[in-house]
Amino acid sequence: MELSPALKKAYTKEQLSAREAQRLAEFIAWGPVVFQASRLMVKWGIFDLLRDADKGLTRQEVCEKTGLSDYAVKCLLEASLCIGTVLVEPATDRFSLSKTGWFLINDPATRVNIDFNHDVNYEGWFHLEESLQNGKPEGLKHFGDWPTVYEGLSSLPPQVQKSWFGFDHFYSDSSFPEALEIIFKQHHVKSLYDVGGNTGKWALQCVGYDPEVEVTILDLPQQLAMMRENINGRTGAERISSYGINLLDKAATFPQREGGLDAIWMSQFLDCFSMEQIVDILKRAKVAMTQQTRIYIMETLWDRQRFETAAFCLTMTSLYFTAIANGNSKMYNTEDMEACIREAGLEIEQIHDNLGLGHSIIVVKKNR
Repeated sequence: MELSPALKKAYTKEQLSAREAQRLAEFIAWGPVVFQASRLMVKWGIFDLLRDADKGLTRQEVCEKTGLSDYAVKCLLEASLCIGTVLVEPATDRFSLSKTGWFLINDPATRVNIDFNHDVNYEGWFHLEESLQNGKPEGLKHFGDWPTVYEGLSSLPPQVQKSWFGFDHFYSDSSFPEALEIIFKQHHVKSLYDVGGNTGKWALQCVGYDPEVEVTILDLPQQLAMMRENINGRTGAERISSYGINLLDKAATFPQREGGLDAIWMSQFLDCFSMEQIVDILKRAKVAMTQQTRIYIMETLWDRQRFETAAFCLTMTSLYFTAIANGNSKMYNTEDMEACIREAGLEIEQIHDNLGLGHSIIVVKKNR
């Protein structure tokens, strides 16, 4: 396994003393309540109050400002003190915000992850064990009877949809400006298939960036309905077409484009499938390619991350795929993705790293 320098430093040698390791073990054991207590400190604005108070706040002052009972505030402040999100001045019993608490309310990625884990994943995590054993998203059942979350996206409760799309778009959107430069300045793309285009956000970016490009979104019919509603009336929408396809159906073929196709875009898409399914999808994509066509696979490959925190978030996200999304996919590393590409009869031409919040773009071409 090849690891980035930061990950090699973190994952190949013991980092903690025995006492630190014991505390982390207990932190894990109490992880669910650590999460919920911290989420409520965010939701009820207690962290914000502590941040804005120059001299900190007493428990009584927090009660007055929030309307919460003394019991509720006492439980949350004492838990947060031990979690490490607040600090206390013993002489005055005044509480203030720690660095960790500051990140919980100010780091956009952390806020997105909190909402995603509470609204989308939290109840489903209880069924992680069965999901790993059965290869099915057993935690999805409390939302509905769908084989994967993607068939059910349009039917999820509004707040769950908001948190799901918020998570999905937050990470991909940060990479869009650099991705557009790679595709349209380095390769001069004029025709593009956007595979798994969701709400059409990337397609709109493309037609807004290049006045000549034509984009076809390939996705499930129910997703395409959401997409059409989202792009209606937007600049360049007339150059966005759609093609309904269930990519889990091995008989479903990519459309052939008259005159050839320049690019196939797969952003945060292949991580939604098992390795066997990825190979099958790439083989079908290959049929629609010419020697000039390139596939652009944009993924957050966990082994290529510059910062260890990013790798942590990505490997945890793999378990969302297990319990909620589909039961058999994950956030892959480079070795896994390279194996799928080779098996599909394709080859890697180039890899662009460190886009946005940790994306890589793998440029793929047909074998001669």
